[in-house]
Amino acid sequence: MAHTYDPVAKLNELIKGIDFAMLTTIRSDGSLHSRPMATQDVDADGVIWFFSDSNTQKVEAIRTDPRVNLAYSDVGSQRYVSVAGRCELVRDQGKAKQLWSPLYRTWFPKGLEDPNLILLKVHVQEAEYWHAPEGRMVQLPGFAKAGLAG
Repeated sequence: MAHTYDPVAKLNELIKGIDFAMLTTIRSDGSLHSRPMATQDVDADGVIWFFSDSNTQKVEAIRTDPRVNLAYSDVGSQRYVSVAGRCELVRDQGKAKQLWSPLYRTWFPKGLEDPNLILLKVHVQEAEYWHAPEGRMVQLPGFAKAGLAG
């Protein structure tokens, strides 16, 4: 039986156990800004979800330019993953409830009832990872690059 390559499964394997990603956005002046974000698995549609407060610089940056990058790092296992994509701001109570974890109360004490709670929906368009034996980054095939620049 032939094994079918699944880019979402491979990406999930690469980021498994890495609890935080550095999310980089592009500010309106063109400068880059990164911050840590508690992460979720990549869903079947090639989307990574995050929770955010809607009144933040990152949300303003995403409104201006939806291009983002996610960097995952696990020094112990020598896993380094970079994901480029487009971010969409989503208000969906059902999806938020599905993704919610008690861990998020640290940042959102009002929980799912917080009126400023918003979801960041990152559509993965490109991913690469550090391949230690070769000493270089390797493209993870299977994600659409179309529309990455605009």
